[in-house]
Amino acid sequence: MDAIELLMTRQSDSNLSFPGPTESQLEIIKKAALKVPDHGGLAPWKFIVVNEDARDKLGEIYYKAAVEEEQNERTVSRAKDLPHRAPMMIIAISPFQEHPKVPRVEQIESAACACFAMQQAAFAQRLSGVWRTGFFAQSTTVKRELGLDEKDEIVGYLYLGTPTIQCTKPVRHEPNSFFTEL
Repeated sequence: MDAIELLMTRQSDSNLSFPGPTESQLEIIKKAALKVPDHGGLAPWKFIVVNEDARDKLGEIYYKAAVEEEQNERTVSRAKDLPHRAPMMIIAISPFQEHPKVPRVEQIESAACACFAMQQAAFAQRLSGVWRTGFFAQSTTVKRELGLDEKDEIVGYLYLGTPTIQCTKPVRHEPNSFFTEL
């Protein structure tokens, strides 16, 4: 897949199954994450790969967070199953670093670019993924259980696997609606 085809056809797929990324595919995904803009060379990213039995462990963390933080019944009842929506997840984190020239927002943006680059790398290898956030990305319990600092930002949970249906999504937006000239 060439770069233009990747950029024009990439999409998120939430219906994912086995197989997940192979070791060699995962290495490419990891390398892609580290090629993103990085003002000041801070490398403001950290990643946690979650697969196989680790998905159960993350489900327990989600469940604990949902109960401790008094989420609604639907969130609590689904918590343990959420990590099983794909064979692999990568948690993208921006560990905040005080810096006189690189504000917090730029560090988070860099980690977000890394998450997107990983999804692109998966798609380019005929895998797919979906990037999710929500309550569990903001949860203080989840951060604590993952050993993160409260200032760290969970930028997203990147679910990776093989798409179960081949469904090209329609174009949602036209460029002229978003681009103007000065």
